[in-house]
Amino acid sequence: MIFGIAWFMMMWFGLLVVALLAAVVFVRRQKHDTEDETTSHPQQSEAQRQVLEKVKGMHAAAEGLRGRARVKALRRYMDSMSDGLELVSETHPPESGAPKGEWVIAPGSDPSRRILYIHGGSWFAGSPKSHRAITDRLSRLAHACVFAIDYRLMPENRYLDGIVDCQQAYRWILDNGPDGKTPANFVVVAGDSAGGSHTLGLITWIRDQGLRTPNAAIALSPSTELMLTSLSKRANLKTDAMLGPTVEKLARIPLPLLWWGTVLGMRVLPTNPMVSPLRGELHNLPPTLIHASESELLLENAQRYVAKAQAAGSPVELKTWPDMVHVWHLFTPLLPEAEEAFEHIGEFLVRTEAHSVNQDQGALHISS
Repeated sequence: MIFGIAWFMMMWFGLLVVALLAAVVFVRRQKHDTEDETTSHPQQSEAQRQVLEKVKGMHAAAEGLRGRARVKALRRYMDSMSDGLELVSETHPPESGAPKGEWVIAPGSDPSRRILYIHGGSWFAGSPKSHRAITDRLSRLAHACVFAIDYRLMPENRYLDGIVDCQQAYRWILDNGPDGKTPANFVVVAGDSAGGSHTLGLITWIRDQGLRTPNAAIALSPSTELMLTSLSKRANLKTDAMLGPTVEKLARIPLPLLWWGTVLGMRVLPTNPMVSPLRGELHNLPPTLIHASESELLLENAQRYVAKAQAAGSPVELKTWPDMVHVWHLFTPLLPEAEEAFEHIGEFLVRTEAHSVNQDQGALHISS
């Protein structure tokens, strides 16, 4: 009985946090007809309508399935999102003995410039393949080789196993590139949604371990806290077409059951800073960029994270877009707003790198 409750809670929580794909399943179940959707989104662009049509297939993929069968269906569907993509980059696995994942390398990428990418998917779905639209674009704009980590997922593994995989991958890319064992000159940690949570937790771990600080970190629509008790009271509950209905249903679950279901499903306390980066110490972090939609429920927690990090003296910034689905970056180049987001990421990296060079030159001048 207890494990059944834990499984139920983990699945519902996963639908909340991933957000983009799993949440659409619930939205689809509301069975709004086309006329109602058009009326409620009078300024919706054709590209946005196409995006919603693309993600509606999730309902058919998982309809009538429960437990592990549902997880497998969601994983297959997410991976299929990369089918037919016209990638500029080449993809290939790393050498034997390396962390599990794949290199994504655009033409002209410098092997000494590396990005560790941590995919989203509620920690139970997603893969390097499902997020190639993002990793391909990052490799191109940063002229860097992207290593997309294929970290261990729940429920087969513990939540913390995935964190360990990300930590090991970061240590590895500092000294290993696509051409073998060579040091990195430029390193970025990036991720989306659940992977954005891992990204924010990872940069604090890097600081505490005394490892080389990444040049920058990027978190796209990240989960910053596992505590769900306040989400149902937020203004975006009605404007978040994907997450709002799910949160309303979660709000009906008694608080003790919600808490213990999360603990048993995740096998870690929601207050742990590795699970809820917002609750950690946020001083001495690298330059960090966070993107979020102004209509998503996770926006407020992202704002709280940025405010706390800035108060601690860390160079963390937030850029928002109106009326976007969660992790809209997945829909490049279809969505113009996705292209705008990647252009902004490119500008951030250029600005961050220039600042880093100036600091290094200043330090060299002082020491001489």
